[in-house]
Amino acid sequence: MALFSITGDRIKQITKIPHDNVNRPIINRIPKIELDAIIDELNRRVDEIVDSHDELITAGWIPGSNWTGMVWSPIYTASGNDFTRAGMVFGALVFEVIMNRSEDWSLGKYQVNGRDIGSTTYFRIFPNH
Repeated sequence: MALFSITGDRIKQITKIPHDNVNRPIINRIPKIELDAIIDELNRRVDEIVDSHDELITAGWIPGSNWTGMVWSPIYTASGNDFTRAGMVFGALVFEVIMNRSEDWSLGKYQVNGRDIGSTTYFRIFPNH
């Protein structure tokens, strides 16, 4: 399946990760065993959401604000202990995980109570139904 952008009545498959040229060098600094654990945890979290039929994920709400001792902490270390950059790299990893899932997804930037969420929200779509 795939990740799609939806604009009006146009649906287009997304095949490239945005800003990969900036984020990939940082991702490549994460040891493989730790990166695999991060990807596994992201997939586990998405599986929980899919299984609950919630079908809505906001990337920035997944990790919480304190990554100490969490599976996400290698992202922070690889980002030079820059929390803003680590958040962007985390977002790129979520994007990649969602893009490689078996379900169809779309994405967007939204607001809550009139304020920008600040990270990407993903939602399940069912284009063939």
